[in-house]
Amino acid sequence: METSQVETLLREELQLAEVHVKANGSHYEVVAVGECFDGLSRVKKQQLVYGPLMNTISDGTIHAVSIRAFTAVEWKREQKFILPQ
Repeated sequence: METSQVETLLREELQLAEVHVKANGSHYEVVAVGECFDGLSRVKKQQLVYGPLMNTISDGTIHAVSIRAFTAVEWKREQKFILPQ
C-alpha cells in the first residue's frame, strides 16, 4: 500500500488537518494531527488511528504501525522534534 493511500484514508476517515506517513516495506510510521485527538490519552489516540487501518493490518498489507497523534496545539509544540527541517 502506497503511503499516499494511507494518508488519504486517514485524512478522510478522521478528518485530519495533517498526516505524514513513511513506509519501509510493510512497516509504517504515521504522524497524525487533528482535533479528533483532543482530550484523548496516547493509547486512545493510537486506537483511533488504528481503526481505519484494521483491514490492511488484518490482511497483512501493513505488518507494523508506529503512531504519533497530536492536536494542532500539541503538534505546533512537537513538530520541530519529529520532522526534519
